[in-house]
Amino acid sequence: MANGPIDALDVRLLTTMRANPRIGLTELARLLGVARGTVQARVDKLTSRGVIGDFGPTIDPTEVGYPILAFVSLQISQGRLAEAVEALGLVPEILEVHGTSGQADLLCRVVAHNTAHLQQIIAQVLASPAVQRTDTTIALSTQIPYRIDPLLHTAAGGSSPRKAPQEPAVTRQVRSGQVLG
Repeated sequence: MANGPIDALDVRLLTTMRANPRIGLTELARLLGVARGTVQARVDKLTSRGVIGDFGPTIDPTEVGYPILAFVSLQISQGRLAEAVEALGLVPEILEVHGTSGQADLLCRVVAHNTAHLQQIIAQVLASPAVQRTDTTIALSTQIPYRIDPLLHTAAGGSSPRKAPQEPAVTRQVRSGQVLG
């Protein structure tokens, strides 16, 4: 297996591991119809390449008291990106931060206990002199949750079943803590 695309066995292995997160290598080998050594070698290679990022449980923030999900775009003061990222790293409710193109410099995935708590988080972010402006969108529902299996099939040269979402996602925009209609 080269450092290039994944193959059909990799897809079967990854999708089976995702469907059965507590599965052992022996059972995985049995389900795939390959030798345990093959499974071990594939898992090791996929892990060393970074295809498999972790083996930890997926935690639902809602179930630990953070039912509000928001996406916060930030405009950063010129030359102060590192300072902004350092400040954001100190806020535990900020789950991810991505550098982006377009009007915003960073996009943050944020969770909160409620909208008042979200407003406090945004105020904390804006307290950094490196952050010029925020634009916040609260997710009201999740129409398509995070998924990877269709992409795995496509990456291996197969086709993935195309299924349109049942209805469009609905969001409300909040700019610096004020709800816009």
